[in-house]
Amino acid sequence: MPTHKKNSPRWFGPLVLIAALLAALYIVVVVHAAGQTLLAATLLFITALAAWLYTSPRFYAWRYLFPGIAAAMVFVVFPMLYTIGIGFTNYSSANLLSFERATQYHLDETAAAEGDPLAFTLHADGPEFRVRLSDPDDDAKAWVSGPLALKNNAPLKLEVEPAQQVKLPLGEPLPLRDVIQRQAALKALTFELPGGRQVVMTGLRQFSGLEKVYEQREPGVLVHKRTGELLKANHQTGFYEKANGERVTPGFQVGVGFDNYRRIFTEPAFREPFLRIFVWTVAFAALTVLFAASLGMLLAVLLNWDALRFKGVYRVLLFLPYAVPGFISILVFRGLFNNNFGEINLILDALFGIRPTWFSDPTLAKAMLLIVNVWLGYPYMMLVCMGLIRAIPADLYEASAVAGAGPLTNFFRITAPLVIKPLTPLLIAAFAFNFNNFVLISLLTGGRPDFLDTTVPAGTTDLLVSYTYRIAFEDSGQQFGLAAAVSTVIFLMVAAISMVQIKFTRIARDPAR
Repeated sequence: MPTHKKNSPRWFGPLVLIAALLAALYIVVVVHAAGQTLLAATLLFITALAAWLYTSPRFYAWRYLFPGIAAAMVFVVFPMLYTIGIGFTNYSSANLLSFERATQYHLDETAAAEGDPLAFTLHADGPEFRVRLSDPDDDAKAWVSGPLALKNNAPLKLEVEPAQQVKLPLGEPLPLRDVIQRQAALKALTFELPGGRQVVMTGLRQFSGLEKVYEQREPGVLVHKRTGELLKANHQTGFYEKANGERVTPGFQVGVGFDNYRRIFTEPAFREPFLRIFVWTVAFAALTVLFAASLGMLLAVLLNWDALRFKGVYRVLLFLPYAVPGFISILVFRGLFNNNFGEINLILDALFGIRPTWFSDPTLAKAMLLIVNVWLGYPYMMLVCMGLIRAIPADLYEASAVAGAGPLTNFFRITAPLVIKPLTPLLIAAFAFNFNNFVLISLLTGGRPDFLDTTVPAGTTDLLVSYTYRIAFEDSGQQFGLAAAVSTVIFLMVAAISMVQIKFTRIARDPAR
């Protein structure tokens, strides 16, 4: 019986491609309209690249690689470029806005206008409400609004009429809790009195006039409407400044070149904690790899001992630290090392009469970090070493036994040399991972105890990555630009480590070297 293979129409593929490109262009426009110019440019570049690859027969093979390349550009390259770009700006909590938005903020700033405030009461009018405004010194001067639903918080400008012209009698004023419930809708209202005076809600029982504080004289120059004082935009500092140099917040973002990098390496406030934390970061990563690899290899050798019984039980028990999620183990250890109630101090107190202050003594805090991190890392090293040891030919050990060699000779002459070489790239990768081990520091010590001689938030157990986090999100100034510069420096360090890793990997794969 003949079979009929149904193929898609030839126009189906181009139609899908055109629809996808149009959707991508729409997303680019939306992202650009939201003010994310760099991300919009990245998406536009990816869209153009996709159109080129999927319409040119020369790059047919690249069509299958493109989704991965596009994902890498969006989720790896773009954040990296964005972080590097921020490192060249003064982006911080005080310089959060663009120049245009900071200018508009000052132009929108209002202050109470001259004139006495008006007393305000809210009255029910069926399912709606009416607002009554009155002169506190002369209740005969009163004005009443029309019926209001007070369900919308959108700004609304309304006229009020003299109370004598309102024929419907108003009921009793509603209690304060009803006013509070509708406060958001009331604050969105602007009432214009018959004389042209405009008032807004400035308190739960009063309305008063507001006026703009500044007006723009020319681009970058604002003038105070009452005092005539000038504010001039300083594009070096990122602030509007008065004539005496006083800065007026909020500031705006400006490029500062390499100033953030200069501060890291030249200003004592940043240089001293940076260097101390850098040394501890390198020591922490190196010691963690050394101890975890040594312990993992030792256990792997012991578990490969032929005379050892119940190997499976030991393997399961030693693998358990790796099976438990890391953040849970870290929090458990945080409780175990508690200075007052932790089980570790209770045991040490019972045996030796000592209660170490793990979280307040810098040396003990660092030792605690190493203990916990080695506990978390040795099972993986053990598993890798077990696999590598099993790959060593048994003939070598038999020949060594014939020559009268002992276990130590077998380890240092046969096992270690054959295991270290393929293990080296993994050790370098583990070093790079622990170089940025933010989770351990954040959950166990939070970087504390802090240095007492620094003006920036920095702790004796901080790694560079947690130090960057504290500059960006815990410092009172929240210096995002400086934190981005530190992140860039860390990225360069990790990139250098990765290059070394790649070099060692090539060496390990080249049997001739």
